[in-house]
Amino acid sequence: MQKQIIVVNKDCPALLVPDGISITIKKDTFVTLTQSLGGAYTVLVNGNMARVDGTDADALGFEPIILEFEDSGDETVIESNVWKAISAVYDPEMPVSIVDLGLIYGCKIEGNTVLISMTLTAPACGMGPVLVDDVKYKVGLVPNVDTVKVDLVLDPPWSREMMTEEAQLEMGLF
Repeated sequence: MQKQIIVVNKDCPALLVPDGISITIKKDTFVTLTQSLGGAYTVLVNGNMARVDGTDADALGFEPIILEFEDSGDETVIESNVWKAISAVYDPEMPVSIVDLGLIYGCKIEGNTVLISMTLTAPACGMGPVLVDDVKYKVGLVPNVDTVKVDLVLDPPWSREMMTEEAQLEMGLF
């Protein structure tokens, strides 16, 4: 992908890479698009690298990802909605969802709180905070979810055998 200069057309939430600090890129700011993978965008803004979620892609002039969820009709959190949200989170360096990569070890719903246990492809992955914040953000969009807690675990360590066959094919690992 060739780098592209874009003028942000509305205030846009983003996460600084690699530490995951939330920022707002102000309307009319010039950014340089450096990467577009899995529906997320990496931009350079004011000398910093930031990640814009696909749900906010319209601020960059792209079609946003729209996550549509089933309505429970009450205050219940529907587990399939949570998995749909988690599946919309992609590894920043690979166009594969973190679910297909096998990074999600568990998901538990307690009332209106969602507890997620996940790992990283490497213990020293600098994008860990960004991935955790991305999971919290997307699961937080699920109807009736009040709190999202992510437990980042490194045991058992991730291995490529944890990937789905589809993800292995996508990555050319077969």
